[in-house]
Amino acid sequence: MRFSLVDQILELEKGKSITAIKNLSLAEEYLQDHFPGFAVMPGVLMVESIVQAGAWLMRYTNDFEYSTVLLKQTKGIRFNSFVTPGKQLKVSLNVHKWEENLCTFKVTSEVEGETAVSGRIVLEQFNLRDKNPSMAENDVERIKDLQTQFRQLWKPSKQMTS
Repeated sequence: MRFSLVDQILELEKGKSITAIKNLSLAEEYLQDHFPGFAVMPGVLMVESIVQAGAWLMRYTNDFEYSTVLLKQTKGIRFNSFVTPGKQLKVSLNVHKWEENLCTFKVTSEVEGETAVSGRIVLEQFNLRDKNPSMAENDVERIKDLQTQFRQLWKPSKQMTS
């Protein structure tokens, strides 16, 4: 099962920043159990939404050179507000430091103007073939799939392209 926790990319500046949204609806199965009578997006999925947005920025910046982007570290993550069905989580990430295949982001997210999650994350990008040469074909297929997904999420206006 694929958890796509970014519904749309609103702003994107190559190598610098991204702003994206996740719309939360009652149709998401995990809300049936988290929590009964008080449905809220789990904190780990709020962080995953941030991670996915950061991964899109890294892929876009590097012209989809890498098939895999993973969370390496979180720093000072603070949860300040809930995301409930019918609400929108807006995540914003700014590159703090980028060294080789590791990128540190300063992250904030909000719901209706109120901070929901903030902190820093470190993401690592790589290709599967770097660890196992027999996975080269998987990299190619994964990158094609990611490019298709990206075109659905990011529809830049002519004046916003980088």
